[in-house]
Amino acid sequence: MAKIQIVDLKGSKIKDLQINDEIWNIEGNNLVLKKAIRLQLDSMRQGTADTKGRSEVSGGGRKPYRQKGTGNARQGSIRAPHYRGGGIVFGPTPRKYDFKVNRKEGRLALKTALSQKFAEKKLMVVDTLELSSMKTKDARQLLDTLKLTGKVLFVSTHDAENLYLATRNMGNIAVLMADEINVYDIVNADMLVCDEDTMNYIEEVLK
Repeated sequence: MAKIQIVDLKGSKIKDLQINDEIWNIEGNNLVLKKAIRLQLDSMRQGTADTKGRSEVSGGGRKPYRQKGTGNARQGSIRAPHYRGGGIVFGPTPRKYDFKVNRKEGRLALKTALSQKFAEKKLMVVDTLELSSMKTKDARQLLDTLKLTGKVLFVSTHDAENLYLATRNMGNIAVLMADEINVYDIVNADMLVCDEDTMNYIEEVLK
């Protein structure tokens, strides 16, 4: 089994943690990973775009002129698409963009994302994420101490309210509970920071 070190909030090593290779050290499947990310992004789309077809626009209850004798092409309704104010052909209508991903694919995608973070050494484990204050300057000091740059995703199993409040106005920081962890947020982050209990929780859920 692979190992990863656990550090405290001052960056000092506490101990090594053995992690499950079947979760954190697999080859992974990028196609399944891409599918899971697309599902998550598509499910956030509103899908409210709407246009009116020829059956929905006003007017056109009768023929604009008689069938023969005018010299014009025959027409049945001014609601036809080629008329100004007519209906739209094949325009967008309200719809849902999400689709189904089975449970095995979802688990594999999550394992792939976690394994990539471990392989790229973009996974950090700390003993706790419970801060003593909710001040932003303390959060910035924590990032400097742990040498965290770019987009950082913190995941905790415990109440990380102070961490959330201290980082909520920092655009590059996200804080999630362990049961909210998802593929897109993992892939989108430059660094994944978990507490020890989160590591155990993830292994318990995905084993």
